[in-house]
Amino acid sequence: MTSNIYELRRYGIIIFMIVSLAVVVVFLSYSDTLVKDLSRQERNRMQIWADATREIVKSANEIESSSSNSSMDFLLSIIEGNSNIPVLLTDSEGTILMHRNFSLPESVDSLSPLEISDRNLEFLRNKLADMRETSNVIEINMGDAGSQYLYYEDSRLLKALSYYPYIQIVVLVTFILIVYYAVSSTQRAEQNKVWIGLSKETAHQLGTPISSLMAWMELLDNMGIDKDAVAEDVTRLSTIAARFSKIGSRPSMEPGDLNDIAIRSAEYMATRMSRRITLSVSPSNKPLPVKISAPLTEWVMENLIKNAVDAMDGSGSIDVNIYSTKSHGIIDITDTGKGISRKHHKALFNPGFTTKSRGWGLGLTLAKRIIEDYHGGHIYVKRSEIGVGTTFTIEIPLSLKEA
Repeated sequence: MTSNIYELRRYGIIIFMIVSLAVVVVFLSYSDTLVKDLSRQERNRMQIWADATREIVKSANEIESSSSNSSMDFLLSIIEGNSNIPVLLTDSEGTILMHRNFSLPESVDSLSPLEISDRNLEFLRNKLADMRETSNVIEINMGDAGSQYLYYEDSRLLKALSYYPYIQIVVLVTFILIVYYAVSSTQRAEQNKVWIGLSKETAHQLGTPISSLMAWMELLDNMGIDKDAVAEDVTRLSTIAARFSKIGSRPSMEPGDLNDIAIRSAEYMATRMSRRITLSVSPSNKPLPVKISAPLTEWVMENLIKNAVDAMDGSGSIDVNIYSTKSHGIIDITDTGKGISRKHHKALFNPGFTTKSRGWGLGLTLAKRIIEDYHGGHIYVKRSEIGVGTTFTIEIPLSLKEA
């Protein structure tokens, strides 16, 4: 059931990502349509502006009349009506004849508004060079006077509209990530409290029967009965209770050799598995000094070996290979069991996830906490193939650089 929950969550995330991507695509497509429509409208406005400029020049060469004066006023109103689109008018030689709606570096002299200072002229020439690289240009046929060219930039509204969708998406994604991180952190904190409480309660509940068993051992000893038959199991129960009690509190880290800890765990498990399962250990040819909580690390080892035994249905082989890199001591535990589907590799370490018909799915979750949170190492599925077997890897930082 828990496996199905994680499967549904994984598929839910995929569906959410697909839907979100579709929404973003639709949103950007619609925004792009709006930008193109506005761009066409601005070009039409500039075409009208260019026609008005041509007619003004033409009217200036005709005999003045009342009708021509009214037409001139109308044409000038069109020119003056452009207050938001930056434009440059040049002749065929590239000489700037007129400019509008630019934020010039120097203020225009109110007494000589048509004069352009050297600094402003340099600014406008640079603008002209940039505008020639775009398609925002309209040729104005002036007849015998040749041609003039109207260059224009997109209005501030068009520029803002073209950037706005991307700004919205960045804000939306940032908001979603913050919410997701907050929810995930809260969920992890709640899960940690549950596992810690469960572990400590388990240790507490084991304490009473263990104390009783120890009292019975003393009674057996007084009665002259050999207590060695149950002494090891009682000691083992005490060790398990101690391990559970350490979950949730920072365990003490002591110097140790990773070889010794891995070998000790493997030897303990070797006496408690079917004779049809062979367990071999290949230790490193040099000491692997680490700062480690031996009881908890042994627990991780035993948990992985037990899982390997369960995966082989009573027969097969388990190989424990211990080696190191420059910075980490490494333990590979390889079995010849059923194998694990690749899609489950990460989910294996989620609380409650299990591929077995029995079990709570807590072993690997606690193993991950012990190795990664307490020891600063890593635990993961190195490789797995259905019907062939699986290799789990434990990496723990070495305590000496020269190691």
